[in-house]
Amino acid sequence: MTLRSLLARLKGSIRPEHLLMLTLAGIINAFGVIVFLSPVQLYDSGMSGTSMLLAQITPEGWSLSVFLLLLNVPLFLYGLKKQGPAFTARAIYAVAVYAAAAWLITDVLPLDVTVASPVAGTDLLLCAVFGGMISGAGSGLAIRFGGAMDGVEVMAVVFARRLGITVGTFVMVYNVLLYVFCGAVLRSWILPLYSILAYASALKTVDYIVEGFDRAKCAIIVTVKPDEICRALSETFGSGMTRMEARGGYSRMAKTMIYFVLNRFQVVRLKELVHGIDPSAYITISEVADVFSENKDEKE
Repeated sequence: MTLRSLLARLKGSIRPEHLLMLTLAGIINAFGVIVFLSPVQLYDSGMSGTSMLLAQITPEGWSLSVFLLLLNVPLFLYGLKKQGPAFTARAIYAVAVYAAAAWLITDVLPLDVTVASPVAGTDLLLCAVFGGMISGAGSGLAIRFGGAMDGVEVMAVVFARRLGITVGTFVMVYNVLLYVFCGAVLRSWILPLYSILAYASALKTVDYIVEGFDRAKCAIIVTVKPDEICRALSETFGSGMTRMEARGGYSRMAKTMIYFVLNRFQVVRLKELVHGIDPSAYITISEVADVFSENKDEKE
């Protein structure tokens, strides 16, 4: 692939709204880390937390912003082949905005973030919870719009399979080792433990941002009265469903499996409706992270 074709491909896959939201993601992430976590020596996760630790134990010229770029950019470039040029460009841009915003807050804006949070003071619990939530919101926005805020995820994708573990396990092990190392350097376990609380808060916020606050649910209904149930579901909820022919594993009786997407407020009504028509119907309910449809109002 030539440089010209690569640039053309990037231009077609990175839209202005993506750049706007990635810019916002980097600023939000920097605000959570610099205003809440860094002043009280709490640590973010991944390469961000590693950069915070290195900035504390190295000479003054080596700032958080410098380490963010030095650690993350090579990792994103290393994962270029596996992740693709569009993702790599968006991720590097998000980290660059994060680094620039961190420098602005620390060295340019009239905020004193040296010994206490300008918002939460020295309250470690408040700093951990809100720092994690805000930085998690930034990371979640970056993921939602096709980028990333941390190179550890790229490392996990590249190396987890080689090590025989999952991506999530790789990230968790890295962060546990990071916090253990922070505790050894600080000779105290209080700050690393609060950092784990910040990490948990960030993880939950990332889930909400990426997958939404109100996740959809899917119902799988196995019944011998599919026509009546499908008609009742369509009339009650105004949405479509999918039917699949099935057969009982033991009885070998012909049955129909109905797949139906709903929200959590409709679960009780669905159970009452289905069992009112077919008391022996088998129903399972599970969460779905995302629902994609060209026409959400279409009835199948």
